[in-house]
Amino acid sequence: MKLIYDVEDRMGFGKLIVFAVQQLLAIMAATLVVPMIVGHGMKSEAALFGAGVGTLVYIAFTKKKSPVFLGSSFAFLGSMAAAFAGGVSMEVGYLGLILGAVFAGLVYVAIAAVVKVIGVNWVDKLMPAVVIGPTVAIIGLSLAGNAIGDLTSGEIFKEELVDGVIVKTQLASPLTAIFCGLVTLFVTILCSTYGKKTLKLIPFIMGILAGYAVAAVLTGIGNAADIDALKVMSFDPLVALVTKEGGGFAVTAATFFSVPEFTFVTALGGFSEITGSYIGTIAVAYIPVAFVVFAEHIADHKNISSIIERDLLKEPGLSRTLLGDGVGSMAGAIFGGCPNTTYGESVGCVAITRNASVITIIAAAVGAILISFLSPFVAFVNSIPSCVMGGVCMALYGFIAVSGLKMLQKVNLGEDKNLFVVSTILIAGIGGLSVTFGKVTLTSVACALILGIIVNVMLSKAKPEETEK
Repeated sequence: MKLIYDVEDRMGFGKLIVFAVQQLLAIMAATLVVPMIVGHGMKSEAALFGAGVGTLVYIAFTKKKSPVFLGSSFAFLGSMAAAFAGGVSMEVGYLGLILGAVFAGLVYVAIAAVVKVIGVNWVDKLMPAVVIGPTVAIIGLSLAGNAIGDLTSGEIFKEELVDGVIVKTQLASPLTAIFCGLVTLFVTILCSTYGKKTLKLIPFIMGILAGYAVAAVLTGIGNAADIDALKVMSFDPLVALVTKEGGGFAVTAATFFSVPEFTFVTALGGFSEITGSYIGTIAVAYIPVAFVVFAEHIADHKNISSIIERDLLKEPGLSRTLLGDGVGSMAGAIFGGCPNTTYGESVGCVAITRNASVITIIAAAVGAILISFLSPFVAFVNSIPSCVMGGVCMALYGFIAVSGLKMLQKVNLGEDKNLFVVSTILIAGIGGLSVTFGKVTLTSVACALILGIIVNVMLSKAKPEETEK
């Protein structure tokens, strides 16, 4: 794939801002939702600020050679929940979030030190294209359910009491949501394929704006005509900007600007209450997961390497990408509480737009930091319907899957050895195989990769003539 902008390329300031916003829109929904899932007062704006800081740290460690944005990691959701287990105070829980990210980051630092000594050749031997290709494909395919789930989802729900249990049902018809999502997808596809000049490079922005506009119009009609099936979008985040506490209209400084509630500020009050047993609990919850995410770290960097046609594991080197990811994750958690990781959505955005300029990623990171203070933009992002993001993610996750499959182009699938490796990974990953040990869960991607490595090692001594029929 020929890149329009290579890693070191620069562009005009206007284009840079537009491309940076596109990267932000690609990663923002997932980054903002992690703290919402964890709860306990965690703020999405703080997580966005942390993601920007973490990305800048990563870019610095990788010598501006890896065009990837770091965002809130879903892999640590269980670990983050463990920080609040046992009825600890919010201050202790927030301190636990930071300590956990430090523990996970130190795992990356330790692995980076080992890699620095022994090199990265073992990675190519342990995870050749026949292993890493289908694993990357699984990263995209494993997210397919999320994309389709979002595609059919509205934002307004009604609550009913059924047999003593409150049941929430969305008002919008799934068909309405699907229509908005498909408008987003089709506009993205058309802009990327037939668009001219700048339009071709910002398909996600155009797709999101088109889907957002359609959702807003349909919801407006639904509100005016009282047709619940059309109410696919909630305007509450936007209305809240001009609504004072207790009701009534008010435009204040907070309407335009607000300082995120950073994790470390609350965590400072937890030092006096923290115990050794709690620190041990946090270590057990975070450290094993870091080893699981390490496998996905390699898969992500193999994927972006294939897109930009440069082996990032050799230059700037796996030790540097690990340090950038690990230290960036620590830095991000100090502000937002969420450990960060390289984002597949960011990789997919690079693949589709063919813009691999690291300057774009830097601008997006700075933008994330600045935007976290801007109430209107955060409200706008929070008001984007799930179905619209579902339409975008169909393209993003699909490109991740296709990038993995492209790695198999030079693999001889006429050999049984390769067929067994690929089939094991695909079935384990698509089938959703995951294994839980206490508080540690091996995700379907991690299980698929581990099984693929085992099968590949088992058959490594087999000669082609022994495996061909």
